[in-house]
Amino acid sequence: MGETFQYWRREIETMPRAELLALQLEKLKMAVGWALRTPFYAERLPRAGINSADDIKTLADLRRIPFTTKQDLRGAFPYGFLGVPREDVVRLHASSGTTGTPTTIYFNRADLSRWSGYVARSIYGTGCTKNDVFQNMITYGLFTGGLGFHAGGEEVGMLVIPSGAGNTARQFRFMQDFGTTVVHATPSFLLHVESIMRAEGVSRESLRLRKAFAGAEPYSEDTRRRIEKLLNIDVYNSYGLSEMNGPGVAFECQAKDGLHLWEDGYIGEIINPDTLDPLDGGESGELVLTCLCREATPILRYRTRDLSGFYTEPCSCGRTHRRLRRITARTDDMLIINGVNLFPSQIEEVIMSMREAGNNYLIVVEKEGMLDRLTVKTEIQAEFFTDDTRPLNALKEKIRKTLQASITINPRVELHESGSLPVSEGKARRVQDLRPKDV
Repeated sequence: MGETFQYWRREIETMPRAELLALQLEKLKMAVGWALRTPFYAERLPRAGINSADDIKTLADLRRIPFTTKQDLRGAFPYGFLGVPREDVVRLHASSGTTGTPTTIYFNRADLSRWSGYVARSIYGTGCTKNDVFQNMITYGLFTGGLGFHAGGEEVGMLVIPSGAGNTARQFRFMQDFGTTVVHATPSFLLHVESIMRAEGVSRESLRLRKAFAGAEPYSEDTRRRIEKLLNIDVYNSYGLSEMNGPGVAFECQAKDGLHLWEDGYIGEIINPDTLDPLDGGESGELVLTCLCREATPILRYRTRDLSGFYTEPCSCGRTHRRLRRITARTDDMLIINGVNLFPSQIEEVIMSMREAGNNYLIVVEKEGMLDRLTVKTEIQAEFFTDDTRPLNALKEKIRKTLQASITINPRVELHESGSLPVSEGKARRVQDLRPKDV
């Protein structure tokens, strides 16, 4: 299989480790210099004894730099992390800001060029070429996944179809009309494509699909295998986060044996999330990332809250950039239900997008035998609640299907009259995890 591996920039991707680490140090000094131009780091770094890039002598000096958190980004909103003149900024991306204040990332032209290069490297490393037709079935806009993959695909030279998310009937028409060979979508969508195809009367033989990039939400290896079997395609795992540009931070190569962290653009550390001590030797812990490739918004030692670890053995593809293990969990509010990673916010987004839903809902997780059972209880606006069970059952089914499409789990759904669910006097408690703690 080794003869089939292809490299976007072989000299960088297979660079000897000593040279790669020397390149990291050079870029870290540059990133620290960029950071000192931001209001946030201009105050933070001198307190740590770092007043200029010259204070960084070795890569070990990275640990002198305090961690940066999402709270820091929100607290410095909107321009506290901006390191270039406002007139040099050509784009911003932002989180959804579900807690009230979004995290905002700025790019100048050079930043965008570097970012698209890392995404192109990732795409090309899966075996794609300019002969492929790439359908990007992910949300565009402030979310980085849409435009990030779009630019990377164009740099590879593929025909890029910016179909965006939703409208499955149109998605299949595009696939058939233009001979789509590669798609980018969430794993939950890919998992249901086969059933959607049957519903739409689309035959697998009418499609030329051969690869898919899955990202934007955690998923298990079993889910990947099921998607590959259902659609007869290769599925590649993608990792990125907006604080580090977006997609293209780490990606699987054709060996599909861990995600190569592009270490000429990012420095990765694994720490104990409780003690904040560094972990080595392939241990699992919280991933901390430093961005070496973005001038407009330099971010140093960012606590991702994602739990992972590095493989210690080299990859069969010959790349020297270390590989991350599949992200297994987060250190904050994630639930794991029958092996599937789930955020309560995913359920909230679905519930709150429906005009029939009320303002209160509850997520209940219980144990039934050896399996977990998820129940979503939601209040219904008074005008939609009726004694006629037919419209209520139709609404329940609509919510169930919408939730299942979003979270890949088939939940029970209970409809409740407005005001009937308990209301917390303080911070709302949306989750009741009733599973035995010793299981």
